[in-house]
Amino acid sequence: MRSICIVYLHVLFEHLTYVKVQNKWHYICLLVDLFNREIIGYSAGPNKDATLVARSFATVKGDLRQ
Repeated sequence: MRSICIVYLHVLFEHLTYVKVQNKWHYICLLVDLFNREIIGYSAGPNKDATLVARSFATVKGDLRQ
C-alpha cells in the first residue's frame, strides 16, 4: 500500500484573470494552496505585470519558506 503525503502550503497555484470596470480592464492575481484549494493571497490592479504577482505574495499570512 502506497501512502501519499501532501503538505499544507507546499504546492501553490497562481491564477491571473481580468475584469472590465468602468470601461477599463483590471487584473486579479490569486494564489491558491492546492492542498485545500484555499486562496492564500490576492491582488488587483490596472496592469498585468510582476508587481501584481509580488503584491499577491505580500498578502500571504504566514511564512512560505517552511
